[in-house]
Amino acid sequence: MGKVVVGYVPKPEGEAALRTAVAEAKLRDASLVVVNSHRGGSDFDAEASTQADREMAAVRKILDGSGVDYEVRQLVRGFEPAEDLISIAEASQAELIVIGLRRRSPVGKLILGSNAQRVLLDAHCPVLAVKAD
Repeated sequence: MGKVVVGYVPKPEGEAALRTAVAEAKLRDASLVVVNSHRGGSDFDAEASTQADREMAAVRKILDGSGVDYEVRQLVRGFEPAEDLISIAEASQAELIVIGLRRRSPVGKLILGSNAQRVLLDAHCPVLAVKAD
């Protein structure tokens, strides 16, 4: 069985990526790996950890009703989210990575976003970039 890996953040672009990843997993008869990565540090205190747990519980509830086999990987280990997403996709031998993109300013469009750009350039497998609604 193949694997689809999705980078999830609790924002519109993360929700769009999750919806698309579920659909892709169903189309491919694949399981889904949801990656939620935090850099950690002083900004990721007990309150932030509790909030992240609540957000991921909501994701699990959605996935429980999707009919897709899944696992959720919450990471707080000091790496950039792109590094975590790429390494998990490689370790899982993923056939597809799904990421969400948000609308950006003209200058932001030039840069695209460092995490999205890194995933698009460094991933070992195809990457599907989904624009948030």
